[in-house]
Amino acid sequence: MKNRRRHPGAAGAGAPAAAQPAGLAGTPGPAVEARSTRKGLILASLMLAMFMAAIEGTIVSTAIPSIVADLGGFSRFSWVFSAFLLTSAASVPIYGKLADLYGRKPVFIAGAALFLLGSALCGTASNIGQLVVFRALQGLGAGAVQPITLTIVGDLYRLEERARVQGYLSSVWGVSAVVGPAAGGLLVQYAGWPWIFYVNLPIGLLAIAGIAFFLRESPRRGRVSIDLAGTFWMVVAVSALLLQLVEGGTAWPWLSGTPVALLAVTAVAGWLFVRQERRAPDALLPLELLGRPVIRTGNLGGLVGGIVLMGLSSTVPTFVQGVLGQTPAVAGFAVATLSVGWPLASSQAGRLMLRWGFRGTAVLGSLFGMAGVLVLLLAGTGASPWQVAAGCFLVGVSMGLVMTTYIVSIQESVPHHQRGVATGSQAFARMLGSAVGAALLGGVINARMEGGLLAAGHPDLLRLGADAGNWLLDPDRRAALDPAAFEALRQALAGAFHAAMRVVMGLAVLVLPIARTLPRGVEPAAATGRPQPGAR
Repeated sequence: MKNRRRHPGAAGAGAPAAAQPAGLAGTPGPAVEARSTRKGLILASLMLAMFMAAIEGTIVSTAIPSIVADLGGFSRFSWVFSAFLLTSAASVPIYGKLADLYGRKPVFIAGAALFLLGSALCGTASNIGQLVVFRALQGLGAGAVQPITLTIVGDLYRLEERARVQGYLSSVWGVSAVVGPAAGGLLVQYAGWPWIFYVNLPIGLLAIAGIAFFLRESPRRGRVSIDLAGTFWMVVAVSALLLQLVEGGTAWPWLSGTPVALLAVTAVAGWLFVRQERRAPDALLPLELLGRPVIRTGNLGGLVGGIVLMGLSSTVPTFVQGVLGQTPAVAGFAVATLSVGWPLASSQAGRLMLRWGFRGTAVLGSLFGMAGVLVLLLAGTGASPWQVAAGCFLVGVSMGLVMTTYIVSIQESVPHHQRGVATGSQAFARMLGSAVGAALLGGVINARMEGGLLAAGHPDLLRLGADAGNWLLDPDRRAALDPAAFEALRQALAGAFHAAMRVVMGLAVLVLPIARTLPRGVEPAAATGRPQPGAR
């Protein structure tokens, strides 16, 4: 290891983790161990858990019309998604801290079990209000699955292996994007909508069993403390912020009293949270940790990446169907190529990191992102779906390189006992970015669409108001439009899409200077003195 390179800002790399006493504040937490022959079984269990969480969004989206038809409450159906998002995002940092305090295994099992309990209860809901409550419970468990999965991978695998394994986990999201809608349609048609929730039970139980039997951790010794006040203020601040981002512009106007009140709650609770974290002996989110250059960069990059991903996921299918006139299946294929490029690039990110360092790999990924968004920006009303698919694929490659680099660099920059909270902070940043992206791009699309319809001056279109876009997506309504109205509406939607892509391009360009703040070098995991995977 004579030629190894240390990246600046790496914390905890100076002393072997095995030589420090476990279980005391400020020392490494439980060490995760596994023989190489058992790693595959552990990874398979983690992939099952990740699949369970990933498919939930796509499979529920397909079943919503049937659920609303059966339970009623159309005006509140958006809360089926919002409740899940709010509780899962707000709980992510908490689970990261608990994993550092009590170990990855018990926290993962508890979170997955809570997810399964929520899934079972969702299937028994008799009205939309019950379903919303049970979805919130399900989201509370989902907040543990992704960050703890990534943390366990960081514990088990060396740096040169970890990016490849992250590629396997990323591929789960690609598979879920393709399988979810089809599986949801089949289950609703032949078994009934409750089974979109019940199907989680065998998958989740297998994942829990795999982690319970094959993952070993050293027991935690000594007293641990939980920052209850910090946890409370963080949940209040995050919930208020996400609530205004998710429901703003739909449930209430952006400039009404409710968003202002929520913003005030977010500001006050955020200030109280920061004050608490500065004086807490064992803070939920140590401010010193979040202020480290590598973690600050990774979280900022995760926030921007979440906005870009949500921007594409929410606008590309509408463009392909409404402007290009393609079927929902073609639109799904176009955006699914993003989920193909991600794992392919992620699987190669480890080699690139060892050769070019964190900065070089992330910069390369940012260039792919700008190229992909440029391809989408140049897609006109007569573009081929293949052009859109190519743009999404390039963005997927970008995310595979950049996001994997952020996760690995964050995990390499902290000692074992802080890896859970550090990984959780990055996962939370991405979730927050998705919520921001949904609000930001939705506002851009609506504003630009309205402007395009006003410019067209077509009286029938002006009367449609916010419902205008649906006339391009519904085949029956589309056929009822006269040629002039159809073309005016098509041009307005195309203009709205390109306005959204210009915003996404600005964010994609922003990824480059963010990536350039990462350290140049990489210190392989074996050089940090961390204990190697042991025997069970």
